[in-house]
Amino acid sequence: MKLIIYILTFMGVASHLMGCNTDEKRGNGVVRSDFERVLTASELSDTLLRYKGMTVSFNSEKHVPNWVAWELTGAEADGTEPRARDFMADPSVKGCANPWDYSYSGYDRGHMAPAGDMKWDAEAMEQSFFMTNICPQVKSLNSGAWMRLEEKCRNWARIDSAIVIVAGPVLSDELTETIGSTGIVVPERFFKVILSPYANPPRAIGFIMNNGYVEGGMQKAAVSVDSVEKVTGHDFFSQLPDSIEEQVEAECRFHYWSTLKAR
Repeated sequence: MKLIIYILTFMGVASHLMGCNTDEKRGNGVVRSDFERVLTASELSDTLLRYKGMTVSFNSEKHVPNWVAWELTGAEADGTEPRARDFMADPSVKGCANPWDYSYSGYDRGHMAPAGDMKWDAEAMEQSFFMTNICPQVKSLNSGAWMRLEEKCRNWARIDSAIVIVAGPVLSDELTETIGSTGIVVPERFFKVILSPYANPPRAIGFIMNNGYVEGGMQKAAVSVDSVEKVTGHDFFSQLPDSIEEQVEAECRFHYWSTLKAR
C-alpha cells in the first residue's frame, strides 16, 4: 500500500511540474523552477530580482535579502567555473550595500546562495558576489555549520538529480545592530529550506541557525519547513499540490537526509 501511495504522490508532482509555467528561463536555457517563487512576509520591503542562477527578494530598508532561492542540479554541483574574487554592489538596486560596509565590522560577507552552487556558469558565479546575496555572518557560522550544510546540499543535488533551496536571514526578530555607513541590519538567525521535488516520494527539510557557533551542528538546527514558515512569515513551495505540500513541510527527518547515498 505504501508503495502505491508513493508512486501516486510522485506521479502527482511530476504531472504538476509539467503543467507549470515554464516560459521563464535562465540564461543558459534551463527553465527557472516554479519552486523558486516564495510568498514573502507581508510586512517586509520586497524587491524581486532575477539573476541567472538565483532569485532574490531584496529588502531595501534593511539592506539584506529577505530570501534567496535557486535550483541546484547534480550536474551544476560538479561545475568547474573558478570562484569569483570580488564582492560588488548591484548598482541597479536601491538600498544595496557596498562591500566596504563590512570592513572592520567583525562580520563576514556571508553568501545566501553559495558561490559553490554557481560553478556551472561564469555569469552566475559573478552575480553570486552581488551584495544583494550577502548578509553579515559571524565567521564561526559562515565557515562552520552553514558551510557544511552547503556542502550537504550539493551532495543531495547529486543524489536526487535536483533540489530547490531557499535561504536567508530571520528578519522577524527584533534587530538593532547595524554595520557600515549603509546601515546593514545584522541578523541573529538564518534559515534554509530544501525541497527534493523529484525524489520518490518528494521530501523537504528546514534549518534555523544562530548567527554564531551552532551548538550541535546541523542535526540540532534541523526543523520542519512549517517551523521555518512560522518563524519567518514566508510561504515556501506553495506551487506543490496541497496534500503533498502539507506532508513534506511537516517532516523533519534529518537522520534520513544525512544518510542518503548516491545509487
